[in-house]
Amino acid sequence: MSAGTLYINGKWTRLIDDEALNAADAVYVEEGRIKAIGRKEDLKLQLAGRHVRTVDWEGAVVLPGLCDAHMHLSMHGMKLDMLDFSSVSSKEEMLLLLRERAASTPPGEWILGLNWNENNFTPAEAPTLEELNAVSERHPIFLTRTCFHAFLANTVAFHRAGIATDTPDPESGAFGRDESGQLNGWVYEEASAAFTRVQPEPDYAVKKEAIRRAWLDALRLGLTAAHTEDLRFLGSIETMLQICHELREEEGIAFRTHQLIYYPFLAEAQERGLRAGAGDEWLRIGAVKLFADGAIGGRTALLQAPYSDAPQTRGMAIHSEEGIAAMVREARRQGFPIAVHAIGDGAADLTLRAMEQLPLAQDSRLPDRLIHAQVLDAGLVRRMAALPLAADIQPRFVASDFPWVLDRVGPQRTEYLYAWKKLSAAGIVCAGGSDAPIEPLNPLLGMHAAVTRRMPEESHEGYLPEEKLTTAEALALFTSGSAFAAGEACERGTIEVGKFADFTVLDRELEGDPQQLLDAQVRMTIVNGKIGYQA
Repeated sequence: MSAGTLYINGKWTRLIDDEALNAADAVYVEEGRIKAIGRKEDLKLQLAGRHVRTVDWEGAVVLPGLCDAHMHLSMHGMKLDMLDFSSVSSKEEMLLLLRERAASTPPGEWILGLNWNENNFTPAEAPTLEELNAVSERHPIFLTRTCFHAFLANTVAFHRAGIATDTPDPESGAFGRDESGQLNGWVYEEASAAFTRVQPEPDYAVKKEAIRRAWLDALRLGLTAAHTEDLRFLGSIETMLQICHELREEEGIAFRTHQLIYYPFLAEAQERGLRAGAGDEWLRIGAVKLFADGAIGGRTALLQAPYSDAPQTRGMAIHSEEGIAAMVREARRQGFPIAVHAIGDGAADLTLRAMEQLPLAQDSRLPDRLIHAQVLDAGLVRRMAALPLAADIQPRFVASDFPWVLDRVGPQRTEYLYAWKKLSAAGIVCAGGSDAPIEPLNPLLGMHAAVTRRMPEESHEGYLPEEKLTTAEALALFTSGSAFAAGEACERGTIEVGKFADFTVLDRELEGDPQQLLDAQVRMTIVNGKIGYQA
């Protein structure tokens, strides 16, 4: 039996209403699990004569290990090394960064960037095709919008991708066109595949380094685990499993991952005999990931009625009702729950219909997941509550999407817009994530958005303030909520004897003024009883 660790002089967060826990200041950990909680004097007496390592928390505040329930580790790792427009406030500033990158990039090489959002620009305009062409006619340029459902490309990139004016739109995407039918630089949804196919394929070392950077950054931010879908970047389940094994066993990085399986890789999962919930304490296989629609920013989220600011469109269904049903049927045949990206109420309706007609097996370890669930109505919420599912929400979206999203959906749809309080009141378990790299990975920023429903620098009462969560409810999104969505509520998400020894240790308490969420610093991140990060 390996030697245990006694963590002492901690202050359990007051957000947890547990009288016995709040009376304790120490925890004993052995073989990755919590073996005892109590006063340090009592635990030292019980452990007398045994070889025990002692770690002093020095009065820091201890939370259950935080877990991001929806992100993309690979793309977050790549973002740390890419042209990032998340702090850009105008298209001129965006074009300046592109010109600087073009000046330092060898001719012919791709210029890639991400996280631009023209809704935050003054004026609210994205670069045009002509402006991108003016940046460079020697480099293909391909830029990913903050929603990851719309893109911009210059003419060189269109030529590289083999896209001409008369190229038909793919079934699940579109090439933007002007009034005369000419390409205008925009690319939507799966039409982006034509561009990614002709970009240089990152080799194994690049893929591994991206995951490594993401793991270390997550630990630095206090995350002990993440639910992620990386197969579109990594290319195979085999590569994903190998990279995670090497980072854990060869480099000793202590970080948990819950791996969703993107539908096109379901056949490989079957070949390997993988089932939902399979794995060990470090890596678990999750639900099958599907897309029902796009995003509100690019008006590709599927609504039941037309967009208020663009009445000619209801958005874009990625698959037909029959197509979604066929994929869900195959996932069910292999014993998998489904996790469906559904932002608009039209997409939520399609998804719930598939879940209702093809129900999850009663003995499933994991629930289904409705991802994002940003535009809903009372009937959809009632249907969600009747199913074994988790709502997979991203609190930071409300900070980034308001106020412009109100123009998109109109006043008739605001009652159930990012309606987290109503979801919880209906008995629906919500799991909190960032969707990084779309939003910052920092879970405390996500909690701040859940509590305030505004950007940190704003001072108003919040957008649709009736949907604000308490700090304790926000913490639950990233602890017990994420554990439920992964089918791991009996193993993590709370601080209890027998559960995994996952702790996020901060320099202050979080209750009270929401500013505490912005000022708090991570002192230590502990995963499976191991210190994964220490400030």
